[in-house]
Amino acid sequence: MTMTSDRPVSLPDDHPRASGAKPTPRVDVAGMSEHLLGRWPEWRRAARERATDPTFWKDESQSMAEHRERVLEQMKLLASEETHQVWLGFPERLGGKDSSGANLAGFEELVAADPSLQIKAGVQWGLFASAILHLGTPEQQDRLLPAAMDLSVPGAFAMTEIGHGSDVASVATTATYDPATQEFVVHTPFRAAWKEFLGNAAVHATAATVFAQLITNGVNHGVHCFYVPVRDPETMEFLPGISGYDDGLKGGLRGVDNGRLAFDQVRVPRADLLARYGAVAADGTYSSIIDSPGRRFFTMLGSLVQGRVSLDGAAVTASKLGLAIAVKYGAERRQFTSSSPVEETVLLDYATHRRRLLPRVAETYASHFAHDRLLDLFDDVFSGEKDTPEQREDLETMAAALKSTSTTFVLETLQECRVACGGAGFMTENRITSLHHDLDVYATFEGDNTVLQQLVAKRLVGDYAKHLKGSTKTPAGLARFVVDQAADAALHRTGLRRFGQAIADVGDPRRAAGHLRDTDTQRELLADRVATMVEDVAMAMRPAQKADPVTAARIFDENQVQLVEAAKAHADLLRWSAFTEALADIEDPGTRRVLTWLRDVFGLTLIERNLAWYLVNGRLSAQRARTVTSYVDRLLDRLRPHAVDLVDAWGYGPEHLRAPIASGLEAERQEEARAYYAAQRASGEAPVSEKSLKKKQR
Repeated sequence: MTMTSDRPVSLPDDHPRASGAKPTPRVDVAGMSEHLLGRWPEWRRAARERATDPTFWKDESQSMAEHRERVLEQMKLLASEETHQVWLGFPERLGGKDSSGANLAGFEELVAADPSLQIKAGVQWGLFASAILHLGTPEQQDRLLPAAMDLSVPGAFAMTEIGHGSDVASVATTATYDPATQEFVVHTPFRAAWKEFLGNAAVHATAATVFAQLITNGVNHGVHCFYVPVRDPETMEFLPGISGYDDGLKGGLRGVDNGRLAFDQVRVPRADLLARYGAVAADGTYSSIIDSPGRRFFTMLGSLVQGRVSLDGAAVTASKLGLAIAVKYGAERRQFTSSSPVEETVLLDYATHRRRLLPRVAETYASHFAHDRLLDLFDDVFSGEKDTPEQREDLETMAAALKSTSTTFVLETLQECRVACGGAGFMTENRITSLHHDLDVYATFEGDNTVLQQLVAKRLVGDYAKHLKGSTKTPAGLARFVVDQAADAALHRTGLRRFGQAIADVGDPRRAAGHLRDTDTQRELLADRVATMVEDVAMAMRPAQKADPVTAARIFDENQVQLVEAAKAHADLLRWSAFTEALADIEDPGTRRVLTWLRDVFGLTLIERNLAWYLVNGRLSAQRARTVTSYVDRLLDRLRPHAVDLVDAWGYGPEHLRAPIASGLEAERQEEARAYYAAQRASGEAPVSEKSLKKKQR
């Protein structure tokens, strides 16, 4: 195939079009597909098989009301299946398998069938039922979980309020204990305290897990969770004291019945305070196994981290679906006779098209491998094998970093895929716009992405502060830190490192490229950026520790953007590291070589995005900075023959993609058109172009 671009591109020595070169290695698609199934292949495979069943597919022709009822019926089928895959994360004594990782590995595949089904299932089993599981006592689990598991009690997860969004600690709904009746009085004191955006709340929920400020004996013990019936299961009318309404039509996820709930002096039995981390005795005495209110709050919220983990996986899956459609279309669609007077060029043979899609394929692989590591950590914690406070903190930080990254990336990727497919990408039948609409809200629920990035950055800054404190307890330690800082400034900020790179490269782009493709070099560049950004923001914020609240808030605000950027850099490093580690587990040499090129594309694309930082901070010379873009282009040209294999290796067939433009139909159309014009030329019946006539006349 012919490659066209705005400027000549020198082919690498092992490129198939280079004279006398051996063929490039091939991707073992079947082997790689099996490898990517991960730690729980049987459950992920079963979930994908289910996604090929039209019963579970999204019907784009349905109204909102019809779509909601269809998804509810699909939920009932999931609950009634013999495998009970949606119960995997629940206790064996109740019919589950105590396998949290396997549960999420299968759950995230539901997005291939219908994102509305995935989210509604997530509300029922990943939020409502999981709140009972993780926040309730064994007695409460045995009493309340079976009905939540088999869907005889559809439930809502009533945490978010109109007025506080991601600020869960400040929710205004209260639960005040009345010792005379041994009940909690749950109350929404004003309109901004209404529980909002609750899945199942508009139509189907008959109960809710409600988060409210627990008040007893005049003391507010912070946010706790309560099991509260909200509708009569026979009439589906709200119970006394409960009110709410339907959120109506949304930008996506029309099959999920989101709504608002409010509580007017609703009485809840003392036994229905989910009391794993905090209990109230009959006389109103509060007790908890965690003495610190702050640590108790974060422990309760941390036990519900699986929502963020599952959204990360679902976003990666949706990125794969969109890219598979766009790459397959781009490998068949022809446009413009740029290099031949009679043959149009395949889209992926244009440098611009490779640039818009293949780096995103690389980033999706990186996100996949990082998500696998996140699933391992999640399972280690929730299986109890490695459930320590440190592991839980690591899990929360990693989940926040990856969820905020992947749910932003998927929206940008689906938009790029849509544009890359032209008008065909805008057609609903080709799914890209529908996926974009449904995935849009992933960027703000289960934690707004900017808030989550701040959480990650605060952890990084906190770890840095601990390290700094430990290394400077003595005068010698302080002196060592100052010397290190001075050495770093001399090496990086006065240009000495850049000067050294320029001498080493002596103007040879090949030496610069050889340096950049080195794994250790990429690791150093990415890790150094994280360390430097965290150090800079930590030092800038140190005065806030001893400042008054107003000054401290101002200092934080001045550094908030830098905090978020440091978190993004950390997430980039996490994904690059996961990709690099995964390469060692790929046995097929050809596949490993192609994926190493792909890893290099990801690493160098990250560096390319932030070239200004690397130049300003003296981490790259101008010579090496110029080489980054040209070497990425060479790698993309090298990867061009493998593009379809790389997306096929994700394991999604036509029944998963369900996009006519990715079905081979475009290749048939193009071949029909080429055959038609070829026949015209062969028969001599093809009309002569005016342009060619004028050339002859000259």
